[in-house]
Amino acid sequence: MTRRDNAHQRCRRCLMHESLCLCALVPRLETRTRVVLFIHRTELRKPTNTGRLGADCLVNSEVRMRGSESGPMDTFEAAPGSRPLLLFPYPDAVPLGAVARPGETYTLVVPDGNWRQASKVRNRVGGLRDALAVTLPPEEPSTYRLRHEAHPHGLATIEALARALGILEGPEVREALLRVFRAMVERTLWSRGVVATDDVTGGIPAGTMRHEPRRPGAS
Repeated sequence: MTRRDNAHQRCRRCLMHESLCLCALVPRLETRTRVVLFIHRTELRKPTNTGRLGADCLVNSEVRMRGSESGPMDTFEAAPGSRPLLLFPYPDAVPLGAVARPGETYTLVVPDGNWRQASKVRNRVGGLRDALAVTLPPEEPSTYRLRHEAHPHGLATIEALARALGILEGPEVREALLRVFRAMVERTLWSRGVVATDDVTGGIPAGTMRHEPRRPGAS
């Protein structure tokens, strides 16, 4: 069964196959930082996209689609009293840890798409050219194993979001985001026969079949 064939069997919220649905594991995290995710239209319905999953975990977040060839130019405006920060390693980006100040309110703008698509957000979204670009400190490599990353230091969007909010909000928010990310990756790899059941974060729902998952009890 191909991914296209079983698209109708996917959860409309998390886009995982219904038998591997992540929704019960998705936290609802309250943060002072507002997150605005600009997702490229080609990513919107991909099961391997992690940006939507990250935003779904955050109460104070918004998802904006961009990349429409016929629509008007995308625009962004931070709420009054909130400092906008654009999370992408542009040449002029500064370390996020050097910017963060206790008690200050931030709007974190996160581009979502492949590297080329994400790099265009500053020039393609009105209101972002004057936003301060910020970058993350060097850490361990990405643990995303569902896509090939062309850049050696590239991260899945939810990983970048988790590391950024770890700086702005604290380690609890970071770990909560990374836990649901691990569950997504490991459940997908489990369905492909790559990881063992005991190694899947959050476990596997009872009755789920490997390789061709289906809802428990379905014929």
